[in-house]
Amino acid sequence: MTVGQQDEFLNYIDGEWTRSRTGRTFDNVNPADTGDIVGRFQASSAEDARAAVAAAAAAFQAWKRTPISRRAAILNRAADHLEANAEAIAGELTREEGKPLNLSKDEVLRSAQTLRFYAVEGQTFGGETFPQDDPEMLVYMLREPLGVVTVISPWNFPVSIPARKIAPALITGNTVVFKPSSDAPLSGYRLAEALVKGGLPKGVLNFITGSAGEIGPTITESAPVRAISFTGSTRAGEQIHRAVPMTTRTQMELGGKNPLIVMEDADLDKAVDLTIKGGFSLSGQACTGTSRVLVVSSVRAAYTERLLARVKALKIGSGMTPGMDVGPLATRRQLETVLGYIDVGKREATLLCGGERLTADGMDKGFYVSPAVFTDVMQGMRIATEEIFGPVIAIIECADYADAIAKANDTDYGLSAAIVTSNPRHIQQFAADIESGTVKINRTTTGNLVNAPFGGLKRSSTSTFRESGRAGLEFYTQTKTVYRGC
Repeated sequence: MTVGQQDEFLNYIDGEWTRSRTGRTFDNVNPADTGDIVGRFQASSAEDARAAVAAAAAAFQAWKRTPISRRAAILNRAADHLEANAEAIAGELTREEGKPLNLSKDEVLRSAQTLRFYAVEGQTFGGETFPQDDPEMLVYMLREPLGVVTVISPWNFPVSIPARKIAPALITGNTVVFKPSSDAPLSGYRLAEALVKGGLPKGVLNFITGSAGEIGPTITESAPVRAISFTGSTRAGEQIHRAVPMTTRTQMELGGKNPLIVMEDADLDKAVDLTIKGGFSLSGQACTGTSRVLVVSSVRAAYTERLLARVKALKIGSGMTPGMDVGPLATRRQLETVLGYIDVGKREATLLCGGERLTADGMDKGFYVSPAVFTDVMQGMRIATEEIFGPVIAIIECADYADAIAKANDTDYGLSAAIVTSNPRHIQQFAADIESGTVKINRTTTGNLVNAPFGGLKRSSTSTFRESGRAGLEFYTQTKTVYRGC
């Protein structure tokens, strides 16, 4: 499974690996070394997209009637394939996205776990019967799949996010059009390949690469598409949500500006650990990543001193090198965005460390930025309100718990939030007081379980249907209430 510079990867439409009708491709580049072309992918057209949607529509009725035990077996065989090839797929993931190799392997294995979870859970997800007084009547709720669903996934978790969308869609009997991010398409390709090798019939899963501007409207607005599951920027998600017909379901998991509150009774070493893990372990490129640290005044100086010592000791380099803490940013565009926000931050607040474009020791070939920590950050500043999606932490001083909660909630976003405290009252109150879909107490803002619901509030989500867990199955089914006489 080693990928060479000249390898070309195809779309998968109606059961065939095929080139785009455009005849054009685009390069997938290693962010740690832009001279390394990870692979070439199809620059698909609207015509390719129409073929993918049509194939999914044609395959729906047969897949809907396929016994659920057979659907589950396919997911389990796909999981077998991911696990058997975890090392190779993880290496490719690191080459195209930049994260440390150990985290890439964790992601591949987690994706296999997701497939297995839905293979089991989907077989218990049915309707219910309703008590009533007529002995000659049976009243029950029937669940059925929607039809064609479109999955659009981001580059930061290019295997695990599409896995948690595609697995519940397939097990409930839907057919899928899957578009991965053009910045990390190979990982999505490997997931599609695993499902194909698992035995999916033709047309049930269709994999297509290309620009959102070229193929996006077709795979989201076409009449056969009954649902769209999208993870990405708030701006893009809102644009899709406005454009699709009223009858098309949307599941949008979008941006975040996630706070970590450090109380006066916090274990400061733990608070620093959680800050590093949440804010820097994925180069800040996680929608649930820690972006704001709200620190009570009495411990601000001590917390900041410990944080700076840890940040300055972080090892930065290629994710392929063992022991690296922070890899490159995933794309040149993301590098420019992060450096732009760092320049803004320098004008708004005080930069304590980091924030430099790194070029020594071969890093000039990649998209490296040293982790940045700002202090004297005030509410309303751009680095306190806008999603940066990079290794940038803003420290905001708070007077007490009430002030910290008020500042944490003073945002358009509500994806993930955490607190570090030993006070039982604050532990009890925090879940009720914070405006966030994911709430962490003495844990990092990042991470969620395969079997627990995931989603945001406010502009972090459409707040309609949750992903992950049993709740993740709800989105892909509709119900009928049946009154059956004897």
